[in-house]
Amino acid sequence: MVVTIWFIRFIVVKSNALVLEPLVKLSRPYIGNGTLEYLVKIALFIIVIFIIMLIGFGTRVLFLRKFFSYFEKLFYQVPMAGRIYSVTKDMSQAFLGQSKGIFSRVVLVEFPRKGIYSIGFVTSEGKGEVQEKTEERVINVFVPTTPNPTSGYLLLVPEGELTNLDMSIADGMKLVVSGGMVTLPEKVKIKKKDESV
Repeated sequence: MVVTIWFIRFIVVKSNALVLEPLVKLSRPYIGNGTLEYLVKIALFIIVIFIIMLIGFGTRVLFLRKFFSYFEKLFYQVPMAGRIYSVTKDMSQAFLGQSKGIFSRVVLVEFPRKGIYSIGFVTSEGKGEVQEKTEERVINVFVPTTPNPTSGYLLLVPEGELTNLDMSIADGMKLVVSGGMVTLPEKVKIKKKDESV
């Protein structure tokens, strides 16, 4: 809730400083000061929001999607900025659930030491040199930090040491982000390898 309020306030303040104030200054000779000025600001703010909504709708239309995709590809070519945009986009898709298959399941893993468990998200199986140099088959597990799940640890865990949780990726992420304040469903099945409860 705090983040949402902060974000809305940020948008309002920035749009007011960058868009509304300059437009109001241009139109001040015609509208004067007082109540009418505030009404103009409100009207302009509504127009800005409407334009943003139109852009969002436009990206869903096939023709406009190709149009935005073309400029997105151009943006990728910009040194540094393109790389930051690419990484940010991939991370947002991973953590906001806009793409499938990034996390396959939620697991418990003993981390940072034996006897203490952390929530982890399986990303893939270990491959290549990593798999060749380990005795057991290892699984790539991402253990996010609380309350910011975009940072965390990549653990390569032997498959037999993972405890599968019968919860959705979204529920697991809620548990991490909330620091455990979001309670789990009453019935959560915990499955170990070759064993079910």
